[in-house]
Amino acid sequence: MKYKGFDVNDEKIDEYVEKLDLSIYEACDLILEEEGKIEESDETKKAIKDAEKNAPRRYEKSETSRKQTKKERKVDETKGLLIGQVATLLEKLGAESISIKTETEIKFEYESANYTFKLTKHRPPKK
Repeated sequence: MKYKGFDVNDEKIDEYVEKLDLSIYEACDLILEEEGKIEESDETKKAIKDAEKNAPRRYEKSETSRKQTKKERKVDETKGLLIGQVATLLEKLGAESISIKTETEIKFEYESANYTFKLTKHRPPKK
């Protein structure tokens, strides 16, 4: 296509019109400005800014995926001992369906109601 005395690639015009949502004339001006054949006008600068603002964002997953690491949980022997003692005490008190989840909590039934007893070890305060 001939525009302002210069030959402009039709395929490039179509690409700019489609991707940047510009008119054919704006696309031609932009192409000629990029090639250095004409000076950039204020209208073109504004059209480029608007097109960049309104352009759809494309998010793609990177080809390099993170390596999955297996974290081993450290078993707290003291908590296990304490939970065992509490389970024994609950049995003596008449609790039913006692189940110990790791060394942190006990689930049980007492007088037709379900309860959970959870033991938390607090860290010492930082100095």
